[in-house]
Formats: sequence, C-alpha cells, structure tokens
Amino acid sequence: MSKVAVVILNWNGSEMLRTFLPSVISYSAISGVDVYVADNASTDNSVSVLTKEFPSVKQIILDQNYGFADGYNKALAQVEAEYFVLLNSDVEVTEHWLEPMITYLDAHLEVAACQPKILSWRNKDSFEYAGACGGYIDRYGYPFCRGRIMDVVEKDNGQYDDILPVFWATGASLFIRSSDYREAGGLDGRFFAHMEEIDLCWRLRSRGRELVCIPQSVVYHVGGATLKKENPRKTFLNFRNNLLMLYKNLPQNELRYVMFVRGMLDYLASLSFLLKGEADNAAAVLQARKEYCALKEEFKLSRKNNLNKNSLQVIPEQIKNSILVLYYLRGKRSFSQLDKFLPNK
Repeated sequence: MSKVAVVILNWNGSEMLRTFLPSVISYSAISGVDVYVADNASTDNSVSVLTKEFPSVKQIILDQNYGFADGYNKALAQVEAEYFVLLNSDVEVTEHWLEPMITYLDAHLEVAACQPKILSWRNKDSFEYAGACGGYIDRYGYPFCRGRIMDVVEKDNGQYDDILPVFWATGASLFIRSSDYREAGGLDGRFFAHMEEIDLCWRLRSRGRELVCIPQSVVYHVGGATLKKENPRKTFLNFRNNLLMLYKNLPQNELRYVMFVRGMLDYLASLSFLLKGEADNAAAVLQARKEYCALKEEFKLSRKNNLNKNSLQVIPEQIKNSILVLYYLRGKRSFSQLDKFLPNK
C-alpha cells in the first residue's frame, strides 16, 4: 500500500491533461506517492494521450461516465493508500505541495482531511472561487470561503496563511485519509456533481472528525472547466444538491425552519435570475426544488444514519447567521470581516 494516491478524475479532458498533468508528475515524485488518472468513459483521445505521453501515470478505466461523485467512488475502490488526494484535472500544483499536508495529517490524527491554498490559475495573485483558503457554510446551507464571500474573491496577501479549522475542504484538491473516506461512505453518488464534497465533510465533521486548510501548500485552479458558472445545468445541480445535503445533515430541531426559509430564498433566487434575463437559470432553480421534493423519500435512510452517527450537535465552523444578510445588508465583503460570527476564530 502506498502512502499517498493522487487521483485525477478525467472526462474528455485530453488537453487539460497535457497542460496540467506534467506539474503533478514533476512535483509528486516523492517516495510513497502514486499518481492515477481515472477516466470516466471519455469519448476523446484521453486514454491514448495518457498511454503515449504519460506512461508513468497509473490508469483506471471506468465503463461509463459516473459523474464526479460516483466516478471517484468507483476509482478509489480500486486504490490502496493511506491518504487519497482527489485532484481536479485543471489544477496546476507547485513544488512541495504534498509535503505540508502529509506532515500535518501524520501529526494530527484527529484531522480527517485538509486542502491546500487554492489560487486562481488565471489570476495567480487572487484566491480561486471554489476553494480559496478553506470552506465554511451558513445556517441555510450557503457555502463561502476564507478568501471568497459570494462573488467577491480576495487577492492573496498572506492574510490567511495560518492553519485553521474549516467546515469543508474543496473537492478540487481534497487530501483525505482513506479510512475516513470509506468509513463515511465516500461521496454521495446520487449527487452526480456539485456539493458532494461539502456533504462528505459535513458527515465527517458531525462525527467529531476535523478538517483544516494548510496554506503552506499552494495549487492553482482554473475552475469551471466542465460546466461554466452560468450554465443552467450547474445551477440545477448546485441548488438541488444543496437542498439534499441540508436534508441529509441538518439536526432535527433545525430542519423545518431552515428548509422553510430556504424555500423563500430559492424563489427569490429564481426571480433574481429572471429579472437579469436568465430565464434558463430561473427555471433551473424551480426544477431543482421540484426534484428535491421528488427525491426526499429516497434520502430518508441516509438522514437517519447520519443523525445516528453524529457526535457534534453544533459545528463551530457553521455560522448561525445568513451570509446573504451579512453580505447584502451589512456589507461584509471579506472573510476577515466575519471574525465575530465564527466561534472558532
């Protein structure tokens, strides 16, 4: 069994492999580390590119496109390592990116997973939207990051270079103990893509396991390489999966109130899209709510199992306020302005 398995899930991304895989190979060439590419039934020339141009990379060939969530579940079932690194195919890593995370997890057995500092590949002095320096969540399920509040992305001036507990670590570069991944049941394949890593981290955190960001490790992420931010399919998956995640993980005394408020906020979001001329995104929000209602029965057992295994009723990294209120009504535009709302700060 290797120490670390870096696993990149690929779907029709041969050009991204050519662009980003060389840095992964070069900077992961340390003892005990294996690099894998798991191909999600690509129809381009990804497999031939891997075979001819990157012979040192181990291949896992999946028989169909299982999406991000179950694609990783299927791939990691074929890998034996102490630590898994789930790495997006559009990530450029840097020298010594693995060592700080290995060292920290080796020394902190209470920590299940961590992530590096995620900077934008296009604007390398700024944080990247989807991960930044670690993820948090508000009472109503809206995620935000240390370095990104709503659509405001901060420049990296070293202001978040301390190691800090987080609510969730991004799936763009998720470093996780294989034992924790498997004990928690992995990513929820029913999500297909989007929110699955936050759901997994919520399960881990509720069970008393910790998650941190290790800013001494740095990677650069393109982001939005599979589905662009304004894509209605992405809007649908984000809203539907967020609702399913809330249903699966919210404590019983929070469920009714939070889901009632979320219903109102979702209808406001749909109206906002419509007023901006984005009718497809407006419809996607409504379709997401409709499918959530249809799927809720299927998730009842998952909710019961999660609540039975929980040891933390209050998670310090979840703010009890609304990030929408803090952003739009109180003018909080940076993570550092949220100090008093985060008990662990």
